[in-house]
Amino acid sequence: MAIKHGSKVDKSFSASSMTDLMFLLLLFLLIATTLISPNAVKLILPKSSNQLKDKAVTTVSIQDAGHGRYRYYVELKEVGSLEGVDRELKARLGDQKEPPVSLHADKTVAWDEIIKVMNIARDNGYKLIAATSPE
Repeated sequence: MAIKHGSKVDKSFSASSMTDLMFLLLLFLLIATTLISPNAVKLILPKSSNQLKDKAVTTVSIQDAGHGRYRYYVELKEVGSLEGVDRELKARLGDQKEPPVSLHADKTVAWDEIIKVMNIARDNGYKLIAATSPE
């Protein structure tokens, strides 16, 4: 009597090719993200519940005086100009490492003025928090 050996189907699964593909994709993403250099100011946008990770050391306020003129304040002290903001922040913050500064601006203040304050913060190594009102 002859014994017949049937062919068996191999039910095992080899994930090595999928692992190789995932590794190559991960490697590509790591290389691609290092080539992106963001030129952004460190900006923390608070949520409407006003819960912030960092408490602001001081505040900068820009008030629209009308006709393209603005009033600048550091805390409650009117400093007159952007140069005054820079001088006052340097005097108050000294050599602190990335101190958080809160920026308050009227809705009608031009983005130009806000960007100028953001540039002051970036140039001096301050962390800027844009203040918003709760919803």
